[in-house]
Amino acid sequence: MKSEKLISLAIAMLFSILSFGQEKTITGVVTDRAANPLPGVSITVKSTIKGTQTNFDGQYSILANKGDQLVFSYIGMESKTVKVGESNTINVILNEHSAALEEIVVVAYANKKHKASKAEIVSMQSPSIVYNSSSTQALQGRVAGVQISPANNNTASDIKIRGKASTNNNNEPLYIVNGVPVNKDSINQIDPKTIKDVRVEKEATATALYGSRGQGGAILITTQNGVQQNLSKKELKEKLALLDVKQQQPIAVDQEDYENFIENQFETPKTAPLSTFSIDVDNASYTNIRRFINNGQTVPKDAVRVEEMMNFFKYNYPQPQDKNPFSINTEYSNCPWNAKHQLLKIGLQGKIIPTDDLPASNMVFLIDVSGSMGDSNKLPLLKQSMKILVNELRKDDKVAIVVYAGAAGLVLPPTSGDDKTTIINALENLNAGGSTAGGAGIELAYKIAQENFIKDGNNRVILATDGDFNVGSSANTDMQTLIEEKRKTGVFLTCLGYGMGNYKDSKMEILANKGNGNYAYIDNIQEANRFLSKEFKGSMFAIAKDVKIQIEFNPKHVQSYRLIGYENRKLRPEDFKNDAIDAGELGSGHTVTALYEIIPTGVESDFSQPELKYTAVKNDTSTYSDELATIKFRYKKPDGDKSIELVQVIANKTTAIQQASDDLKFSAAVAWFGLKLRDSKLVSNKSSKDILILAKQGLSKDPEGYKAEFIRLVEAVN
Repeated sequence: MKSEKLISLAIAMLFSILSFGQEKTITGVVTDRAANPLPGVSITVKSTIKGTQTNFDGQYSILANKGDQLVFSYIGMESKTVKVGESNTINVILNEHSAALEEIVVVAYANKKHKASKAEIVSMQSPSIVYNSSSTQALQGRVAGVQISPANNNTASDIKIRGKASTNNNNEPLYIVNGVPVNKDSINQIDPKTIKDVRVEKEATATALYGSRGQGGAILITTQNGVQQNLSKKELKEKLALLDVKQQQPIAVDQEDYENFIENQFETPKTAPLSTFSIDVDNASYTNIRRFINNGQTVPKDAVRVEEMMNFFKYNYPQPQDKNPFSINTEYSNCPWNAKHQLLKIGLQGKIIPTDDLPASNMVFLIDVSGSMGDSNKLPLLKQSMKILVNELRKDDKVAIVVYAGAAGLVLPPTSGDDKTTIINALENLNAGGSTAGGAGIELAYKIAQENFIKDGNNRVILATDGDFNVGSSANTDMQTLIEEKRKTGVFLTCLGYGMGNYKDSKMEILANKGNGNYAYIDNIQEANRFLSKEFKGSMFAIAKDVKIQIEFNPKHVQSYRLIGYENRKLRPEDFKNDAIDAGELGSGHTVTALYEIIPTGVESDFSQPELKYTAVKNDTSTYSDELATIKFRYKKPDGDKSIELVQVIANKTTAIQQASDDLKFSAAVAWFGLKLRDSKLVSNKSSKDILILAKQGLSKDPEGYKAEFIRLVEAVN
């Protein structure tokens, strides 16, 4: 009898195992249409709380049953649903969808369609969920990363979303019910049976959507019978203000450091006929501004560098048709912010080098692992960023890793780019702690780069830090002297900035400007993917260095002029032909745009320069009556020491702004917005409405959705 029971039990166990044996591990790779791997893609099993994300190679692994539906979603891409069949491998290609980029920002203010990149979703209609006595307790154990303590004395349960801001600073999450912010006590008044679904946004995404009020995360609840309210940005701010005024205060930025500069003023060609400056391909200022606006914060005036805003975007300039590494493009039209003035656009387009023709790389990652890098948007984001870059490397490329905190050290000797596992493991083992011996780190990184120098190759130090140097060579002047000396080695420099609160933009900009380099601010993984993968060749491979521009205006047609932006890139006229003077670098496929605001002769303007009695210059310009200006360029080859000069004449031919190119319209709108953020005293019209109209007129060829994102930023600033 006993043996019969054991047999029955064994049979029951066998059937149990067989009934659950259909669950299996599904693996695969997610790419875009160009076969580029997509990191950070969200994969969920439909109607369950199971989910995962792709790694930097676009790879994923998830448990699912045959017949389950896997949902793949990613910012800027169309979501795709795939049914699990017999195969254990499911590879997916996602199509670009710029409208999705619009939806991710709109949700914070209007709660329309929501496609959050890191949201965890739980369907409250699922039969597997047992309804509890309160709405908050109904979440217990059902949403990953949420910790709920029991309710006491009829008060709402204490909810914490796992994350640094929520758990360490005792910040409560923000509650949104049917699109409207509510307080915690209101949650328990909801009948759990009426809840349709719940979304949990963790601190980084919640802060981007709701500003500092979302730094503890956000819980978004949709009820079955409730009406979803589409709040405007203004209405949302008013609702948040009613909840808790204290928590409306923005994240402190008084520890952030920006170099003060004075906006370029109008000059007259009679006394200052030459305008000379270095090109600038950096775009760190734009992504930093984006971070402030997305966090609901006021943008510091000195954080705004207009040229870096314009140069974040790609423009439709033609490829060079001669032996020179860039094409030169000019356009002359009306100035949108000062009706009586004109606007001259100068655009350079760098030659695109085929990937197979790129030289071998000798790279040294110089990584800040000091205590200030411990935040989630610093070292953890830095590691993920560097993985994206590692994925672009080839067998002939070499990578070494130098770190610095209280001291500097080599954690990975030069390693083939083909050995990605070894490089990534070295990155994963990095931890933050200690002070910041930035000077010592730079010394060691350049030493390693020089020892492994590749002739005719791409030799580059990649510095990743929040810029908080506070040991050794820390003063800006000391750092400038150090990096100018290292520039002579022929090693280029790329600076990647991370973090907020104590971010030292001024140091990062000096290092990039004086070190044969470029500078980007990485505010999220999408920006890392743009700069280090999609624009890898432009960011990492110089095709020309020490590129200078000098323009001479014809006083017959130009009463006054001023260069928009480039304040810290201006050069003396005599510096133009001095090959010892450093200037900017141009990468493969890079575009550079500069704007001059011009007051034509005979125009009465509030910004006109006064006529001079004793120093007036009389020139016979009749021979050049059709010329607005003459523009000259000088550049060196990446491994050269002697400059090559190009000259081009600009005709005095004006096009109405309505007939101007989309490139001029959009670049002018970006510059206009930057001047507004700086509260420029030289701009008559600062209407966001007018800026938006011009930007939308120039909104063309925007496959990645970056121009559409700019429009949303303008809309977010009053």
